[in-house]
Amino acid sequence: MALANEKSVSDGKIWGLCKLPFWHSTSSVAASSSSIASSSSSFRQHHNGISVDHHSNIHAPLKVSSVAKSLLPTRRKLSLDPQNKLYFPYEPGKQVKSAIRIKNITKNHVAFKFQTTGPKSCYMRPPGGILAPDESLIATVFKFVEPPDNNEKQVGKKSRVKFKVMSLKVKDDVDYVPELFDERRDEVAVEQVLGVVFLDAERPCPALEKLNRQLAEAEAEVEARKRPPEDTGPKIVGEGLVIDEWKERRERYLARQQVEGVDSV
Repeated sequence: MALANEKSVSDGKIWGLCKLPFWHSTSSVAASSSSIASSSSSFRQHHNGISVDHHSNIHAPLKVSSVAKSLLPTRRKLSLDPQNKLYFPYEPGKQVKSAIRIKNITKNHVAFKFQTTGPKSCYMRPPGGILAPDESLIATVFKFVEPPDNNEKQVGKKSRVKFKVMSLKVKDDVDYVPELFDERRDEVAVEQVLGVVFLDAERPCPALEKLNRQLAEAEAEVEARKRPPEDTGPKIVGEGLVIDEWKERRERYLARQQVEGVDSV
């Protein structure tokens, strides 16, 4: 009897285990998996003191690309000669001139503009403009050279005055106005910041010779712009200068008739 009772009890335990509903186990597994997923989604990786949210990794390439784009160097629209310096002859107490060639190296129209840290002693001609593709001009920069306090020559030394050349892509039918650079400030690019170097006007050097050539070319360009455009249309010749072939032929014919009439008489 004892053996039979123990057997029935053991069988009851086995059946009791077998009678447990199966869906309880699956729901517990699903609950555990969802908890694991939630914990893994909220998991943050700490590496070198920077916390990274794995949820934000979906948008990470967009953020990285925008940052990389901002770090890329600006593509030049203008070619400058000289590239990063303006050379002036050192003549204290006088207004001296420098020159720089500006060329559009793109396939679009480009507006340029000068800025300086010394507007009271410097100005540019022209201060800005628009260049067509492959078009160039030589701008003249004027500067008043103040005498040094200690009578020491500033030849070869850099000045504190700086010049900045800015560029802006524009359409071919746009007229230049300085306000363009304020209205489209986000599209303006800084081409170059130019320093000032003084040259000894009494000692010839390659830089001074090049400066004199550029200044002469700049003056020639200014004079050419002052001339009225040539008229390619038909020209009206003043009275007395018109050659009328029909009139000449008629006069010759009448003269010949008169000679023939005289001969017949």
